[in-house]
Amino acid sequence: MKKLKGSVKYIVTILICIVFLFPIAWALVCSVKPEADITSYPPRWIPDVATFANYAEVLRKYPYMSWMKNSIITAGAGTILILILSSLAAYAFARFQFKGKKVLYSTIVAMLLVPIQAYMIPLFLLCSKMNLLNTYAGIILPSAANVTSIFILTSFFKGLPTELEEAARIDGCGELRIFLQIMLPLSKPALSTVTILTFIANWNSFLWPMICIRTDNLKTLPVGIAQFMGSVNSNAQFQYGTALAGCCMAVIPTLIVFLALQKYFVEGIASSGIKG
Repeated sequence: MKKLKGSVKYIVTILICIVFLFPIAWALVCSVKPEADITSYPPRWIPDVATFANYAEVLRKYPYMSWMKNSIITAGAGTILILILSSLAAYAFARFQFKGKKVLYSTIVAMLLVPIQAYMIPLFLLCSKMNLLNTYAGIILPSAANVTSIFILTSFFKGLPTELEEAARIDGCGELRIFLQIMLPLSKPALSTVTILTFIANWNSFLWPMICIRTDNLKTLPVGIAQFMGSVNSNAQFQYGTALAGCCMAVIPTLIVFLALQKYFVEGIASSGIKG
């Protein structure tokens, strides 16, 4: 009976993986097809002739590498800033006692329910008054206050034994040294989890960069693909091949980040979700 249940679980898992991986595989296959083969019916998985002309067309016709550079700068800098601010805030919530701590933390957690659309107009007016529109800082700074990362890191810090800090204080270590040399090295799983989640979220961010950035040379990859590689700004027929090629190349940086940190990812999710 146990073997049957185990087999059923594996079969269900495989089916779920197929459902999620099918669109990715189809996009990858279609990106190396000629345009006529992509729209042909009935559709075929294996093209008669595989070509990288769509990728070459993307790099030739559009400022794709400029979009890629902007996304790397904004997503990378935003992730680093989130790691710094969130780890400090989470350590304070997990280890220190101060007046209004529970109320403040409850308010921060409640902000998980507030979508960005709810405060988009005030955020735009604030950035406009601070002259942050059409700048990298205008995209990066609003993402620095990340509630999800604070919640994950706070849960993880609460699960670490307090004896480590007490022993360090006996040896004469200050709070900053304890945080930097003891707590952060032990928090690699949680930090890796936050890095993956925040980098992917910042990389895929579309609404705020589209509103904040007006000049073409500062547009990020999602905005550039949506506005220039579709049929929004053109009367020409939509080109599926170039659009899919651009999307496939856009996945590469997030895939690199995930593969580099995947060994800590599951451990970080389990630790932050169970303890606390």
